[in-house]
Amino acid sequence: MSALDQIALLAGFRQKVSNDVLVARGGLALLAAFLTIAIALPLYSVFSRSVRDNEGVFVGMRNFGRFLSEPGLAVSVWNSLLVAIISTFLTVSLAFFYAYALNRSLMPGKWIFRGIAMTPLLAPSLLPAIALIYLFGKQGVINGVLLGHSIYGPLGIVVGEVLFSFPHALLIITIALSTTDQRLYDAATSLRAGPLRIFLTVTLPACRYGLLSAFFAVFTLVFTDFGVPSVIGGSYPVLATELYKQVIGRFDFPMGAVAGIFLLVPAIIAFIADRIVQRRETAMISTSAVPLQLKPNGVRDVVCFLFCATVALTLLGILATAAFGSFIKFWPYDLSLSLRNYDFRGVDSTGWYVYINSLKLAGWTAFLGTPIIFLGAYFIEKGRGFGWFRAFAQLLCMVPLAVPGMVLGLSYIFFFNNPANPLNFVYGTMSILVLSTIAHFYTVPHLAAITALKQLDREFESVGESLKVPFWVTLRRVTIPACLPAILDIWTYLFVNSMTTVSAVIFLYVASTKLSSVTIVNWADWGKLPAASAMGMMIFATSSGVWFLQVVISRRLLRRTQAWRER
Repeated sequence: MSALDQIALLAGFRQKVSNDVLVARGGLALLAAFLTIAIALPLYSVFSRSVRDNEGVFVGMRNFGRFLSEPGLAVSVWNSLLVAIISTFLTVSLAFFYAYALNRSLMPGKWIFRGIAMTPLLAPSLLPAIALIYLFGKQGVINGVLLGHSIYGPLGIVVGEVLFSFPHALLIITIALSTTDQRLYDAATSLRAGPLRIFLTVTLPACRYGLLSAFFAVFTLVFTDFGVPSVIGGSYPVLATELYKQVIGRFDFPMGAVAGIFLLVPAIIAFIADRIVQRRETAMISTSAVPLQLKPNGVRDVVCFLFCATVALTLLGILATAAFGSFIKFWPYDLSLSLRNYDFRGVDSTGWYVYINSLKLAGWTAFLGTPIIFLGAYFIEKGRGFGWFRAFAQLLCMVPLAVPGMVLGLSYIFFFNNPANPLNFVYGTMSILVLSTIAHFYTVPHLAAITALKQLDREFESVGESLKVPFWVTLRRVTIPACLPAILDIWTYLFVNSMTTVSAVIFLYVASTKLSSVTIVNWADWGKLPAASAMGMMIFATSSGVWFLQVVISRRLLRRTQAWRER
């Protein structure tokens, strides 16, 4: 090859790299613009509205003073903190011992217990609350066990939140307990430490960061949840329901913005604390670590089995109660079975339309959100240069994890319902529901995509560049097939959460875009619990079906696209 040919080849290579860098920067710019419109600007509008009155006049901190001076609103903050703390301690404790049984015992039926524990993820948080009313309400079948106490109020909220948040805590703690070093236990045994001392000095320290992460995650879920308190809270005020009353009941948007900020601050504190904890976490497994080898222990295995069986039967009992309530004619006087409650046209004029709207929302969110999230993660992880801009985009990607759904929905009212906003035309349409849902659930699938992309060596892109292959060809032929498991998980995650979400859309729907999850809230308020149970079971059945199909389809696809992993 002549010198001129070498120069031409080098020039072409540099031009190709330059073009790819420009495209990557363009992708980052589009991602940053999307996140700015979907998250940053709406959240700014909440802070702006909190210091203005209904006419838009600046009033400073007057709204905050009015909020704290109203006994009902001030009490709701304390009630939310109290319920969240109690629920978090109970949930994390139960999830820890359940995860311990799954990972540190030889009890039978682990895969069954693991699957049962995940069932609350497939249903809206309102469904367990409805089941609790069937069991312990004023006409509940076993309300006598409460010894005169009412399930409507803090007791019902705590129980409902524990049922709702249990699988979230279990997932985090299971990861923390899934790996450990056998040498630590051998050393403790050689020092003649007893089982309790080994548990306190080896097991707990090894998973302390996982426990703290689970604590912060559950606290945020419970503190910001709207579904359970709206159904079973009764007259017990919490911040999420008070925010709803201020906006929907009184049309007091400045006070709604203030309530949203009070709902946002603890969530941000918990998020920051979790980030600090994760940064301080150190690797517990080294290259010379020895995998944990479990030994038979009859007492331990029996106790673990009984504990998991009790929790699993409780979860199944709650789900079975909701399912049974959806088929009975008139609770508790006529318990004969009927499909009348599933004839939604006889319950409400909207009929099946709200369920179809939920399918549309879930479908559009999954089909649009998956490529947006994955490509955004790709440009952040695989892009070159422009470091500060990539860091800014990554920061915006993490923000939704700390923003409660109700606050995000409220911010969309302030931002998109402004006539001066050129995007005002999306308000009141399915588009704004899709946008808010993608923004609300953005962070978790983004982290999943980043994790999958980090597993791929940058040499793939380097080889493609040396062969003058455009980056999108490498993306299509190498990156996407290699990351297909994560992509399928992202799609399913977005679909299922879109079907079950309430808080992110409770402020944004109109008559033509009303959703099944919102309808459950309304029907529960109107006393139509059988119909609400039926709609909740439809959501559960749909989510379960999509999850099952994803497992079946992914196994078939992965056999063809992931064979390289077995080499």
